[in-house]
Amino acid sequence: MTKGPDRLRELRGRGLLEKAYDQVPALLAEEDGPGAAAAGRMLAGLDHDAVLDHHPHTPVVTVAVTGQSTVGHVVDPLRGELARHGMLLRPVLGEHGTYLRDLTDPAGELRTAAPDLTLCLLDAETLFSQVPAVWGPEDVERAGEEALGRCAALAAEVPGTLVLNTVPLPRSCSHQLVDHRSRARLGAVWREFNARLLRLTENAPRLVVIDMEPLIGEGGPVTDPRLARHAKVQLGAGLLAAYAREIGHLVRALRGRVRKCLVLDLDNTLWDGVLGEDGPDGIAAAGTLRGEAFGAFQKCVGQLASQGVLLAVSSKNDDGPVREALAAHPDLVLREPDFAAVNANWEPKDRNLTDIARALDLAPDALVFADDSPAERAQVRLGAPEVAVVALDGEPALHVTRLLADGWFDTLRLTDEDRARTGEYRRRRERGALRAGSGSYEEFLRALEVSVGLGPPRRHEFARVSQLTLRTNQFNLTGGGHTEDELALQAAAPGRLLLVARSADRFGDNGLVGAVLATIAEGVLRLDGMWLSCRVLGRGVEQACLAVLLARARELGLTAVRARYVPTARNHRARDFYPSCGFTRTDPGGSDGSTDGPVVFHHDLARLPEVPAHVRVTETPGGGRADGPR
Repeated sequence: MTKGPDRLRELRGRGLLEKAYDQVPALLAEEDGPGAAAAGRMLAGLDHDAVLDHHPHTPVVTVAVTGQSTVGHVVDPLRGELARHGMLLRPVLGEHGTYLRDLTDPAGELRTAAPDLTLCLLDAETLFSQVPAVWGPEDVERAGEEALGRCAALAAEVPGTLVLNTVPLPRSCSHQLVDHRSRARLGAVWREFNARLLRLTENAPRLVVIDMEPLIGEGGPVTDPRLARHAKVQLGAGLLAAYAREIGHLVRALRGRVRKCLVLDLDNTLWDGVLGEDGPDGIAAAGTLRGEAFGAFQKCVGQLASQGVLLAVSSKNDDGPVREALAAHPDLVLREPDFAAVNANWEPKDRNLTDIARALDLAPDALVFADDSPAERAQVRLGAPEVAVVALDGEPALHVTRLLADGWFDTLRLTDEDRARTGEYRRRRERGALRAGSGSYEEFLRALEVSVGLGPPRRHEFARVSQLTLRTNQFNLTGGGHTEDELALQAAAPGRLLLVARSADRFGDNGLVGAVLATIAEGVLRLDGMWLSCRVLGRGVEQACLAVLLARARELGLTAVRARYVPTARNHRARDFYPSCGFTRTDPGGSDGSTDGPVVFHHDLARLPEVPAHVRVTETPGGGRADGPR
């Protein structure tokens, strides 16, 4: 028996699963932990209300599940995958073969449940149920055209995020054609259908299509013929488990729980050999079969970095030799400038990871740590439990597979800011050098030449604004976030105002770094949310944005501005922001003036705050929708 399953069974047997639900993610993350389906079965009887009584901040994710055939078998692995990420699954199941009705009936259970995510599992019967008893490739092609039309209509009609999937072609279907020419034609028709299904996402921002082909390549058979025939289960347990894993990654991305930084060990992780023992000539990432595997791993890491994943090093080595190897070793694909931080020392790695997070102004739960040493991984799991751990071992050919298995960096779509993130952290080092050479912080700010623009978002920026609201923790004044669709609706609604802040300084463009969501009603501007990236905190950007916004409110003839601050575990740094800008507290609060709960603030617009002297404002909010009552 392994520790993870034993502990889960013990907790369940003692009736303590609800009370100890915060321990479940760590148990499922253990290298000998249970599989998702097994964990899901053990967690099936959880009392969600009891879990929330003990852990009120646990996210509950409502997932509607329907499909062409029997789809209930996906629930157990999906419950286990969400539990692995600290979430609770509330499934809503459709009936066998009724997915069109399930998804289009506004009064149906799947629509009235207001799911966070709707899964519609497609399989070969999606097409073959529409072909005649005696068929050819042309019949399947016609069925595919009809199915694509239905899928496009569903993508436009189903509210929220809809998930479809490409359809595997079973051998039991293709080999009913006895001539190879017809089989080839069927294969082409089938792949064209799947390709067009994937391309639906280009014009349907709320649609996600899971490509089953890579999952089939990594796993077992598509289906079990007995279950397919007798229970109408067309997708096998192994494929559904892999699919559920992808959905877990998707839910994490929808909730803004995307990791930002990959921290790597060096010896036998990034290169073959031990630098301190073998010297620079004894390490390799090319030239041998093992070395080539490490080189392939470095290329994979570089590919992630090109899409905005920050890289860092935590290695038990002397600093000088490490930097020399990263600068000059001929085998290496990655060089020192590719890393936002290099910690090469003999400190415990959990402490190093905490230092790296602090240096990059990230929370520890933004980090992923990859190491080949079981002892180091165990220490990090104990000392820095928020950090995700990737277990590598002595077989470097599997490093890439293991790094990518958990989709820690998966996101709905890349933004310009994502791609520019590594360059931004290089500029951060340049700013640090300027700060070190300045006599005071005020002198540093003046020399930084900060500029701020506040205005409505451009059409392509809604993805970035959503990402900002979901991922920002420190300067998130109400603690919530919004999807891309929600923001688009808010921006278009009468009386609603969505503005974004763009910032730059002498070292370059910081891009879109902030957002404000507000409502104008009865002559008052109500600030419903304000977010600012931690990258620019403390440079006067937030004060400049609010000063411009209040000045604009007075120009519009409004009488007051109201705002709320909702304390969270991470936004305490912003607690005094509104009072510092001239707002007064209007709710009574506790007898000691505490801010343990939501706090309401008011500004009468009589005396406006000034834009900080070192900040240059480049534009004002003109053009945003704010046509409500004034």
